[in-house]
Amino acid sequence: MTILPQIHGVVKRLKKHIPHKKTVARAFKSMLWFSLGGVLGLFFFISFTYIIYQRAHTDKVYEGVIVNGISFGGKTRDEVKNYFLGKNQKIQSTAFTLKSQQTTASISAEQINFGYDAELLATQAMSVGRSEELLTNMSIILQAYLQNVQLPPAYKYSDQELQTVFAQLKQKVDIKPIDPLFNFEDNKVVSFRLGSDGRAVDEETLKDVILSQSRSALLSEKPQQVTIAIPVRRVPSAVAEDRANNLGIKEVVGEGTSRFLNSIENRIFNISLAATRLNGTIIKPGEVFSFNKAVGDISAFNGYRQAYVISGGKTVLGDGGGVCQVSTTLFRAALKAGLPIVERNPHAYRVSYYEAETGPGIDAAIYTPNVDLKFKNDTPNHLLIQTYIDLETQRLTFALYGTSDDREVSIGKPVVLSETPAPEPSYQDDPNMPKGQEKQIDFAAAGANVYFTRSVTKDGETKTDKYTSNYRPWQAVYLRGTKE
Repeated sequence: MTILPQIHGVVKRLKKHIPHKKTVARAFKSMLWFSLGGVLGLFFFISFTYIIYQRAHTDKVYEGVIVNGISFGGKTRDEVKNYFLGKNQKIQSTAFTLKSQQTTASISAEQINFGYDAELLATQAMSVGRSEELLTNMSIILQAYLQNVQLPPAYKYSDQELQTVFAQLKQKVDIKPIDPLFNFEDNKVVSFRLGSDGRAVDEETLKDVILSQSRSALLSEKPQQVTIAIPVRRVPSAVAEDRANNLGIKEVVGEGTSRFLNSIENRIFNISLAATRLNGTIIKPGEVFSFNKAVGDISAFNGYRQAYVISGGKTVLGDGGGVCQVSTTLFRAALKAGLPIVERNPHAYRVSYYEAETGPGIDAAIYTPNVDLKFKNDTPNHLLIQTYIDLETQRLTFALYGTSDDREVSIGKPVVLSETPAPEPSYQDDPNMPKGQEKQIDFAAAGANVYFTRSVTKDGETKTDKYTSNYRPWQAVYLRGTKE
């Protein structure tokens, strides 16, 4: 009963110390007006400061604006522009020498008008803090003032001038790709051509290198002399080799050559005729090629002319003189291709045409129907014979096309074991030739015993063949006129 009066007394005393509700409202209102006044004051202060700062930079870059590492705060547009124009002037004599195996060209920084884009950089520097958004401008200006605003460099060049130089380079460097050609009619290839990739100036890479070197010159502020290797790119042919033919004929596997310098007209004609008839011949996998069978009858009936041949131990005029040069050249191609030689016969005596570039012993005589040249296609793909006759240099070339199986071929130099001097010249009277005139119809040649070897390595195994030639000594023969 005594506790309740005490509690009541405490409550009455607390009520005396609690502020009245009206008093709290007045205090809150005062604080609100004070805060609002502070905000408005700060706003007016910032606005006033911004207006003053903006007017001070009406035609100048704001402080803290940095272009390419250089501060341009307080600079006018023209000052920024002229600064970069001055940098450009220092490197105008920078020159580039563009080189390839086919051509050389020159170009300068002045020619392509390379340098800083002074107009653009001045515009960008002046644009910082000058958008249409007031608050955005104030934020960027403050950021530039406190932390800087970094602008990257900008460059310019004349792409038209670059393309003019590139067009000149392309005329010298570019090669169009060649599509393979293969037309097969009546068991013979009537038109053939290996495809080949072309090449073209890699313009984008070359442009990047030139511009990169030009930027380096700008950074160094010194003119430079730069040599650039012209980059090229491969231009593939539109038709793949295996789409042109499915016989595996896609590359040269063996090639043989010989020259017919100082041959008479009929001999050259016979060489061309026989070589042309072999051109386009296909040799199947496993097939033994016969020269006599492929060429056919060598006679006037088949278009051959009279030229000197070896017959009966003598050099006489006969149909098809010179065809042995064709068999000799094809023999050399088969040797270099590493093909097994089934039959090969040397000539009776040494012939200067065949020794000009190889030495003695690398020849193959034919005489239909018994003396033949034969070799086997032991590759898994077909072989194609192609002949090339250059009348200007008087050179005959045989190329065997197929698919390489990575066999390695080594042909040794001819070894002369012994030689026999040529006999004394022989003179024969010719009643149809005026008296006092002489004509050489046969040429002296020393006899020789010669051999050479050829080694073929395939699948880790090496096979060596020895080719022997026993040439008889040959006397010079002259016709001597007796006609009065």
